[in-house]
Amino acid sequence: MNLYPINAGNFKLDGGAMFGVVPKSIWDKTNPADANNMIELTTRCLLIEDGKQLILIDNGMGNKQSEKFFGYYHLWGEFNLDNSLKAYGFHRDDITDVFLTHLHFDHCGGSIQWNSDKTGYETAFKNAYFWSNKAHWLWATQPNKREKASFLKENILPMEESGQLKFTSLPELDMLTSSELGFDVFFANGHTDKQMIPLIHYKGKTIAFMADLLPTVGHLPLPYVMGYDTRPLLTLDEKEKFLNLAAERNYYLFLEHDAHNEIITVKNTEKGVRLNAVYNTQDIFN
Repeated sequence: MNLYPINAGNFKLDGGAMFGVVPKSIWDKTNPADANNMIELTTRCLLIEDGKQLILIDNGMGNKQSEKFFGYYHLWGEFNLDNSLKAYGFHRDDITDVFLTHLHFDHCGGSIQWNSDKTGYETAFKNAYFWSNKAHWLWATQPNKREKASFLKENILPMEESGQLKFTSLPELDMLTSSELGFDVFFANGHTDKQMIPLIHYKGKTIAFMADLLPTVGHLPLPYVMGYDTRPLLTLDEKEKFLNLAAERNYYLFLEHDAHNEIITVKNTEKGVRLNAVYNTQDIFN
């Protein structure tokens, strides 16, 4: 098995929205804001090469939305999905499976692209299956008013229409289950219903793809919950369970949205779970 970090693009969001009730005087120390109160974020995806399988976890915002839409998110830097794949010798047509932690636009927007004459949409990975789960799919296709702006039908419905959509199994009792793609999945419901956190076993290590359960290093303290989370008290409970497990078992936490810290480990302290060490992906994957 080989693992590759895939940067699908950088963006910015309002720091207050990213940290909820936490005062700026606190979160600005770990996630400094610009003059417009925006903090730097990224869409760091993960590519798993395992035999004949080439699995991409999440794929960023894509490029089909309007200039006005992207203007809200202050794109920065030169990274994009195709160039990041090319750097490792891959093309999007090589991808066999796209595993989507959840269907918010910044995680699944790259799944779908305009067709050649821009009269409709088509899948951007023509040889891949797209993996979600039935509960989250229903949540996303019949969205609540709070999340409606994040679940864009043009990002979601063409997956089903293409016949390339598959659902992974839901856990019967616990929050953890094994997926059909060979890695474990931790289910979390605080950010959005049935978000999936993959745990990949690699060279004696466990790599946890944190998605929006832990967006950045600055979100490590339990009360530091995004304003975007639909059930913040549930996020508190899920973060506590997962981070305690991560500290106990020395998980390597792959941060999807932290523009400046790629992988971290955590440890238990008198103040709760805190940062232990920061790694570059090349330190862990090579």
